[in-house]
Amino acid sequence: MPGRIDIKLIGIGGIGCALAPFLARYLQSERQLTGEEVRITLVDGDAFESKNAARQSFESIGNKAKVKASELALGFPDLSFRAIPEFVTAANLSDLVKAGDLVFLAVDNHATRRAVSRRCEELSEVVLISGGNDFTDGNVQIYVRQGDRDITLPLTRFHPEIADPKDKSPAEMSCEELAADAAPQLLFTNLGVACAMLNAFYAWRSGRLRYGEVYVDIVEGRAQPVARAPRDGENDL
Repeated sequence: MPGRIDIKLIGIGGIGCALAPFLARYLQSERQLTGEEVRITLVDGDAFESKNAARQSFESIGNKAKVKASELALGFPDLSFRAIPEFVTAANLSDLVKAGDLVFLAVDNHATRRAVSRRCEELSEVVLISGGNDFTDGNVQIYVRQGDRDITLPLTRFHPEIADPKDKSPAEMSCEELAADAAPQLLFTNLGVACAMLNAFYAWRSGRLRYGEVYVDIVEGRAQPVARAPRDGENDL
């Protein structure tokens, strides 16, 4: 019998917009070959603003998750899409991320990264692929759990800025704070990080994932993978 894959894409900003259509195109072609059922859930509580049109693609103004899910459903009819127009919070995380999910995390704050990573640590089976960037460089982290064991390590393990974030999640911020908190972003870096996230997904899906993190620098033309496997006795951190 064909299988099923449940994907959660959290954050539909510059990286999420770049990632979503190519992920959908690949999965639709795979579904036509294998019959695998695919459901993609887009999660974002923010609304698209025209000032971000230089690096975000939406056909209309409105909640990002709703608008992008509608666009993708029209373009990829063999897949199932749904939208959750909410920011990640402690209250909704257990409903958003479940055992067996594949989570693409494309947010720009450490508080949300920590919350999602900790939720994944509670699950027996999950794949979390998190991407973020500054202006011309960024990184992708891959956290894999199978059979209640860490195959690669949580987002917090090597990143104290995620383990002890100094920022707030968007759900905790006012509209004024959200506007003031927005850092300059470059379309090309968003594309580079989205590509690295998709590469990690393909490597995992094909059983060839050999790293837990990759650093990307578009000016230097560099993508540097780093192994993040637990040492002996290091599990369930």
